Amino acid sequence: MGIEIKETLAKKILTEAKGYLDVGFTHSLNPYSGCGYSCKYCYVREMPIQRFKEIPWGQWLDIKTNAADNYRKEIIKLRKKNNPVNIFMSSATDPYQPIERKANISRRILEEMIENPPDFLQIQTRGPLITRDIDLLIKLKEKCKVLVSMTIETDRDDIRKIFAPYAPGINLRVKALKELHDAGISTQASISPVLPFTQEFPKILDGIVDHIWIDTLSIGDGAMGKRSERLGMPNLFHEHGLSKWYQKDLHIKVEKHFNKYFLKGIVRVSKQEAFPK
Repeated sequence: MGIEIKETLAKKILTEAKGYLDVGFTHSLNPYSGCGYSCKYCYVREMPIQRFKEIPWGQWLDIKTNAADNYRKEIIKLRKKNNPVNIFMSSATDPYQPIERKANISRRILEEMIENPPDFLQIQTRGPLITRDIDLLIKLKEKCKVLVSMTIETDRDDIRKIFAPYAPGINLRVKALKELHDAGISTQASISPVLPFTQEFPKILDGIVDHIWIDTLSIGDGAMGKRSERLGMPNLFHEHGLSKWYQKDLHIKVEKHFNKYFLKGIVRVSKQEAFPK
């Protein structure tokens, strides 16, 4: 799959948190526009950033070359107002998609954060490349609260290949989570969205995560499942004999299953508290 890459100058890098992020986060931060992982279920496909594009999602990418400079200027301004700054990085892209290996935009942002830390930073990614920046994360967690949330929708790589064929393999993500956790960084497994998994799924996360976040195609697409329906998810599940996994109350069953293995409070479901106290 080819991808059209452009360098751009962003007007702003911190966006006020709204919608599903308005549960403790004050801002979202997206180092890129577009995403090379091109997951079939991604709700961003149904957002204006993509709906008005002629190029399909996953085939274009804008690198915000001034992202770190913008961050520094914007947080200094916010600090003058004594406002809390709780950042979700990222809501409409992946900060550790393949281009980051060369572009280093996310790494530069972390370097700026060490100098001008937010109060809380949650990094949301499915990119094992984040382990490259463990050195910076260790420094940053001395300045503010840091949580690395790795998207692990399933423990079955055959399922991952159906829904997210360009995303990193599940084992690579699990290995990255363990490396982060072993380095003393707070970690979360984001089962978002829940895809068909084996009964053993909780066991592979045991001992490498501090929190587990459960989200589904119904409660997590920002439109109570309507975006997922427009993206053809019910049909995709049906085509592969997986329709029993496409349920509006799926999160309840998944939460019960994971709570059998983890202490109370570790497992959270979307629409509840955004990040641990």
